[in-house]
Amino acid sequence: MTFEAKYLGSNGWLIKFDRTNVIIDPWLTGDLVFPPGEWFFKGSLDNEIIIEDEINLILLTQGLPDHCHIPSLKKFKKNIDIICPNSAKGILEKSGFTSLKVLKPSEKIYHLSLEIEATAGAPVPQIENGYIVKDCEGKGFYIEPHGYLDENLKSQKIDAVITPTINLELPVVGPFVKGADVLPKLLNIFNPKYILSSTVGGEAKYTGLLNKFISIEEYKEELKCNLVNLKVMDSVKI
Repeated sequence: MTFEAKYLGSNGWLIKFDRTNVIIDPWLTGDLVFPPGEWFFKGSLDNEIIIEDEINLILLTQGLPDHCHIPSLKKFKKNIDIICPNSAKGILEKSGFTSLKVLKPSEKIYHLSLEIEATAGAPVPQIENGYIVKDCEGKGFYIEPHGYLDENLKSQKIDAVITPTINLELPVVGPFVKGADVLPKLLNIFNPKYILSSTVGGEAKYTGLLNKFISIEEYKEELKCNLVNLKVMDSVKI
């Protein structure tokens, strides 16, 4: 059995198991705009990201537009299987998608030869989802795009952790992406072979008032020492 992960930029990932191809939080085409408008925050892609593989399942972690990006999702058939948090359900139904499964944190399903468990994710402000996904041989990954770890998770071995590896902060608000803070906890609870760096990479360009105030904090020096025997990367094949 094989497991392959490829970073698509922003929050997006293509995950390929032997019998199932999963795409996560895809932003593949068009602009990304947060209310109240482009003057506040806008992301742009110069080139459309082409997915040549057949996708069997879409996995969404949040209902916000940088995770549930409707122009990108419209590239897929309306009856494609989608697993999502409740915050994305109404948005997807309004756009005509018909095969939806809403998972709440701690809920687990078996779908297309995969075991998929939702974990508690970022409060934005409602609690969104992270996921633990494994195939029938136990090969798989954990993903949460904002650096929030479900305190109810028990220690377990997993091949790869998909997470931001830096903090993004705003004045007064503080960190809204907490990758630097969560990394030591992820290493302790999952003991992964691979850390797959997510959320803040890719070729998108960002403009707007909000973008001017975002600051970056790298992970701490002592964490770098802990990562010596791991590979921090944006793709992997196991």
